[in-house]
Amino acid sequence: MSKLAVFFAEGYEEIEALTVVDICRRCGLEIDMVSVPGAEAGNNAASEQDERWVRSSHNVNVQMDKTIAEVNFEDYDMLILPGGKLGTENLEAHEGLMAQVDAFYRDGRYVAAICAAPSILGHRGILKGRKACCYPGFESQLEGADVTEGPVEISDKVVTARGMGASVDFALAIAGIFCGQGKADELAETICYRR
Repeated sequence: MSKLAVFFAEGYEEIEALTVVDICRRCGLEIDMVSVPGAEAGNNAASEQDERWVRSSHNVNVQMDKTIAEVNFEDYDMLILPGGKLGTENLEAHEGLMAQVDAFYRDGRYVAAICAAPSILGHRGILKGRKACCYPGFESQLEGADVTEGPVEISDKVVTARGMGASVDFALAIAGIFCGQGKADELAETICYRR
């Protein structure tokens, strides 16, 4: 069975992140919510339990399944980066996570990003020659991409989406990759979602 990971750093956009978790779990996929500490984390003595709580861009605290220190990246088939300006900045500042994003891309494994987070993929050269989309205003950071205004773009093993309003489309696209389009379409009908 496929296994996915969504990475939550302080300031993440909660709808973008949690919609993917919800829809993938409804489709029967295993998906872990993983906390990524900010730069200040090394300066405090927070317990592992505290490190599992991450505050969103709208001050919603959510408890994660794992911390990034507990993750064995070899177990996963896709890494998912939600947006939110601060959340995106905090994800990109984590060198260990960025090394894994690079490794997944290099090894032909799936990476996905929504809203501001596709800028991370642009900065890493992952979008060169690919169709990609992002939150309006971040287009210049999708270095080398054929930028579109579509809600979601799938280019080989790279998935990008525009923003919160495209969260269901993004989640269904990911579910379709791992469960098949028929299952994703069936779930869309079940949740009363019209494309």
